[in-house]
Amino acid sequence: MRLVPAIDPGPPGVAVAIALLAASTLLMPAGLLSVRFKRWRWSDQLAWAGMLTMGLFSSLLVLTLLRDLALLALTVFGAAGDQVVRGTAIAVPLVALGVTLVGLVNARRVARVVEVDVPIAGLPPELHGYSIVQISDLHVGPTIKRGYLNAIVTKVNALEPDAIAITGDTVDGSVRRLRLHTEPLARLSARDGAFFVTGNHEYYSGADEWIAEMRRLGLTVLMNQHVVCERGDAALMIAGVTDFTAHHFNESHRSNPRAAAAGAPAHVAVRILLAHQPRSAPAAADAGFHLQLSGHTHGGQFFPWNLFVPLQQPFTAGLNRMRELWVYTSRGTGYWGPPKRFGAPSEITRVRLVTA
Repeated sequence: MRLVPAIDPGPPGVAVAIALLAASTLLMPAGLLSVRFKRWRWSDQLAWAGMLTMGLFSSLLVLTLLRDLALLALTVFGAAGDQVVRGTAIAVPLVALGVTLVGLVNARRVARVVEVDVPIAGLPPELHGYSIVQISDLHVGPTIKRGYLNAIVTKVNALEPDAIAITGDTVDGSVRRLRLHTEPLARLSARDGAFFVTGNHEYYSGADEWIAEMRRLGLTVLMNQHVVCERGDAALMIAGVTDFTAHHFNESHRSNPRAAAAGAPAHVAVRILLAHQPRSAPAAADAGFHLQLSGHTHGGQFFPWNLFVPLQQPFTAGLNRMRELWVYTSRGTGYWGPPKRFGAPSEITRVRLVTA
């Protein structure tokens, strides 16, 4: 209604526009529901078509709203002539398509490595340079498969970390459907091991089954628990909590940072918490943790969703401080829904502890 009449493509163009709109109306929900059509030969292609359409439609909507605001401002100053109206109407779908294509390339390339140094007061010399490689929000499912995950695992192992942290939302689908595609996680290798905590999407996909599967793959699943890693006379604690909303699915899985730290030896010098959602931070700070590694937000994934993250989470991305607690929020290693990242690149994060 806002673009096609202004473009004035003639009756054939209007018919094509209506057909595309009708197709998108069907493709978007079909893409989300494609996992239910797994036995259908074209289910993966349907997922791709639906998710790409969702990403394109999102940009079309946002750009159309911005165009209307711009035209309103130009009207006030008497500068909204017919050529401007038509030119901007043509520009909106072209820009939306360009953003979607760039976002697709950004989403599908192997995530870059982001280096983060976290200063810890009183850090023992033996722990200076201790590295944890974090991957988060992989969302193995309709459009992220075994090959994508294989490339991520290879890149993580090449960093030779002391520990690996997987901070939730690893899957979008059942163990039965995705077991083949998550197998590369078994190749993760680090001196002190690879650790996994649940995200909200594990609970949408059958958390108990995925917890068992992650353990079968050789990962240490931390459910309000911790392990102690030692370097000489110094010790470091890596703890993990279940997802912030886990109790809505299973009361026994209620997230509890204080329980995760309970019973830690007195000589532990650094306390690190793996928590899928940044909003676990206040409880983590109360429990005496020094660093929390989180994900969930995707950094917004693409505009304008980054603007809405602060409505639910204290941090959107990067290294932030809450009282005595450092919180690093990953932009995610995969993506959810549309294969599209714009202004929020995916990442593999190498966190190093350094002396403050």
